Amino acid sequence: MREYADTVLNHLDRREVEYADVRVIDWRERNVATKNGKVGTISSDESLGLGVRVLSKGCWGFAATDDLTKDSLAAVAAKALAIARASALAKKADIVLVPEQVVVATWVSPFQTDPFSVSLEDNLNLLLRADTEMRAVPGITLAEGSLHFRRVQQLFVSTEGSAIDQTRVITGGGIEAYSFSDEEIQKRSYPNSFRGQYALRGYELVEEMRLVENARRIAEEAVALHKAPLCPRGTRTIILDGSQVGLQIHESIGHPVELDRVLGTEANYAGMSFLTLDQLRSLRYGSEIVNVVADARLEHGPGLGTFAYDDEGVAAQRADIIKDGLFTGYLTSRETAAAIGEGRSNGTMRADGWSRIPLIRMTNVSLLPGSWKLDDLIADTDDGIYMETNRSWSIDDRRYHFQFGCEMGWEIKGGKFTRMFKNPSYSGITTEFWNSCDAICNQDHWRLWGTPNCGKGQPSQTMGTGHGAAPSRFRNVSVGVAYAQP
Repeated sequence: MREYADTVLNHLDRREVEYADVRVIDWRERNVATKNGKVGTISSDESLGLGVRVLSKGCWGFAATDDLTKDSLAAVAAKALAIARASALAKKADIVLVPEQVVVATWVSPFQTDPFSVSLEDNLNLLLRADTEMRAVPGITLAEGSLHFRRVQQLFVSTEGSAIDQTRVITGGGIEAYSFSDEEIQKRSYPNSFRGQYALRGYELVEEMRLVENARRIAEEAVALHKAPLCPRGTRTIILDGSQVGLQIHESIGHPVELDRVLGTEANYAGMSFLTLDQLRSLRYGSEIVNVVADARLEHGPGLGTFAYDDEGVAAQRADIIKDGLFTGYLTSRETAAAIGEGRSNGTMRADGWSRIPLIRMTNVSLLPGSWKLDDLIADTDDGIYMETNRSWSIDDRRYHFQFGCEMGWEIKGGKFTRMFKNPSYSGITTEFWNSCDAICNQDHWRLWGTPNCGKGQPSQTMGTGHGAAPSRFRNVSVGVAYAQP
C-alpha cells in the first residue's frame, strides 16, 4: 500500500503543490439477511483503490482509481492536479489549512472475535432461529433479520510526512417483526430500527444482542400494537428511550454543527444549518443539564465514529459541542477551522471509500449521562408518555423544525406505566426542545448507538456515526399521531 501512495506523490510537481495526501483503502464486507424463513440476501464484496487530494493555486483537486499500475497512478496524480488548476479559475479565495503535526502510526480497532471467522452457515442459522421465533407469534406477517460485517484498512500518506495505517472492524445486525391487520402495519425492531445496532467491534456484539432470545417479545409487541389506542394529541411531558435520543441528537445537533453546512460549502441531503457563526458561544442551545460532545477517541466507546486519526491525519479528539446548555463548538476540518480562526481542526474529516473526497462527518456526537435511574425517572413523572424506537423522522433543511414518529409508546400515570399507545409522534423546534430537557438517566442506562446510514455529499457518501445517549425527559412537548388512519 505504501508503494502505491509514494508513487502518486512522487508524480506531483512539488513546485505546483502546496499540499497533497493519498488514502489507499482495502476493504472487505459481508451482508447476510433473512426474510420469512428464507434467505433474503447474501453478498460479499472486496475493494482496493486510492484517492488523492491536491491543493494547488489555493484550490482542491481530487481524483481516484482502482487501477494500481504505475501508468494509472501517474495519471491519477496528474488528473487531481489538473482539477485543482481548473478550480482556481473560479475561486473566490485561497484555501488555507491550519497546521497539523506529522504522525507516523499504526492502529487496529480492538475486537474479540473476527466476524469473518464465523461461517456463513452460522450467520444464517442465527437469523433463521430468530425468524422462527418471530413467526411463531400469531399475527406476524413479515419477519426480517440481518447481519453486516466490514473490515477497512486505510493507509494515509501526506506531503507533510505523515504515514498512518489504520484498520477498523465493524459489526452490526438486528431483527424486525411486522404485523399487517385492518389496513394497518405495525412494526417492532430490536435492538434498534434501521438495521439494528452497529459498533466498532467484532462478532461478540452479535452474541451480546441475543437476537433469538428477544425475537418472540418484539413480535408479540408488534401484534399487540393493533389493539392499543392511538397516542393522544396535545402538549405533554415525554420520556424518550436512549436510541430515540440518539437519533434526535443526530438530526437536531449533529448535522447543524457540521461547519461546512454553516459556511455554505455543503448542502446535500441534510441541507444547511441554523447555527450561524454569530451564535457560537452565545446561543442557549439547551437546558443547563445538556452537555454534548463529539468524541472520536476509543475511551468514549467503540462507536461508528471512533478512530485514531481522521482522513486528514488529525488525531481523534473530544470536542465540546454544548456545554451546560451553551453552544460551544462546531465539527471542523483543517480548512474550515482556518476559516473561522480556530488554531486546529477537531478531526472530523472522513470519506466512505477510496473513490470519495473526505467531508466533515459526525464522529460520536453524544449526550453525556445525567444522574437519574430510569425507574426513578418514571416514578417522578406524574403524567407523560414514554416513547421508544424510531419509526420515522422529518426535519427542515436548516435543522430547526422537526417531527419524529416512534414504534411504540407507553402512558405514564402517577409514576407508573399504564397502557400501550400506537403510532406516537412528537414535534418541536430544536432549541426549544433541548431547553425543555429536565432529566437525563445515568451511566448505567447510557449506550453508544450506531447509525450506519448517514448520507451526505454529491456524489453520495454513506457514513457510520455514533451517538451516546440515555433515556431523557422533556417537558411541554407537542405530541401527536404518526400514520394516523383517515
